[in-house]
Amino acid sequence: MPLTNNVIVKLNEITTMIENKDNLSESDVDEIKSIFKNLVENNERYDVDEIEFWFENEGSWKVKESRVRIVNLSNYIQDKYQQTAHLRVISDDDCSCGN
Repeated sequence: MPLTNNVIVKLNEITTMIENKDNLSESDVDEIKSIFKNLVENNERYDVDEIEFWFENEGSWKVKESRVRIVNLSNYIQDKYQQTAHLRVISDDDCSCGN
């Protein structure tokens, strides 16, 4: 699945935001997680392989470890969201247990 324009905009935002692309700080990681979380919460889906390909070809990400970290974060956030999206909390009022 090709990346949507919204995802590409966010990847560009990550690239612009990160000053030291050779070594991501914890605040960088938190911000990247937030960006990917916002994407999945807004029903944007992305192929992690396409994210990796985009960062490899973007040009300013020379250190592979930084690119891999971002790809892993994108995968983690998307997987986490998909797992929790399937869960549904039922309140006591919705219980059909006969009480």
